[in-house]
Amino acid sequence: MSTVLEVEGLRAGYRGVEVLRGVDLEVGKGEKVVVMGPSGSGKSTLLKCIVMLVKPTAGRIVLDGEEITNHGVDLKRVRAKTGFVFQQYNLFPHMTVLRNLTLPLEVVKKVPRKEAERRAMEMLRRFGLEDYAKRYPLQLSGGQQQRVAIARALLMDPVLLLLDEPTSALDPELRREVLEMLFEVAKEGRSMLIVTHELDFAEAAADRIVLMEGGRIIEEGTPDEVFNSPKSELARRFLVELGRGSPGASGRAGPASPSAPPATA
Repeated sequence: MSTVLEVEGLRAGYRGVEVLRGVDLEVGKGEKVVVMGPSGSGKSTLLKCIVMLVKPTAGRIVLDGEEITNHGVDLKRVRAKTGFVFQQYNLFPHMTVLRNLTLPLEVVKKVPRKEAERRAMEMLRRFGLEDYAKRYPLQLSGGQQQRVAIARALLMDPVLLLLDEPTSALDPELRREVLEMLFEVAKEGRSMLIVTHELDFAEAAADRIVLMEGGRIIEEGTPDEVFNSPKSELARRFLVELGRGSPGASGRAGPASPSAPPATA
């Protein structure tokens, strides 16, 4: 499997406080990697470093064969290779749904207006969002806005789709809408790096789970390996907090209770 993303020895922080403390991570072409961990473990900072919204203090990032941590790299071109879906949608409130999708195509990819509109409507139809094309974001539910944000990211045809807790601001019913869309996207073979606490999604859609704690990766493996046979005490403790496993377990973490409510961010 060819590699889309390589992260080596990554360190980063804010106002002198180190958040990432030496992260090594790879994402293969077509691989779906889910990043989990307690609040403050550095998950969102990791994603922001990949698009250089946060500048690393040490280490290197190679995206699609290019070392983007090199001095003088064209950040606009780097960001055009990725699709970033934030927790809070980040749609332009004064623009229609259709214009929210077409503007990045026109500005970043230099696609003519009519062609951008054709592609945007095709993407909206694919996910059952075409009826919202002429509406404004504030006329949509949170789940609809997040689905539009995902459609906008996909429309740019990124080599890597980054999602930062895409369901954390939604109630259970709206979360389900977004998760169904993400399941469909995961099936198409696109490389994805997803920060989430959604255990069901992670177990069903991820090729690999990465657990972070204190700015470091403490464990990684397949969903079965990480959820059912965690190696570290920190991993076991985190899974217990999510309702996966038993508080005194020293070996295999127990299965999630069928009656337990879905995990929230």
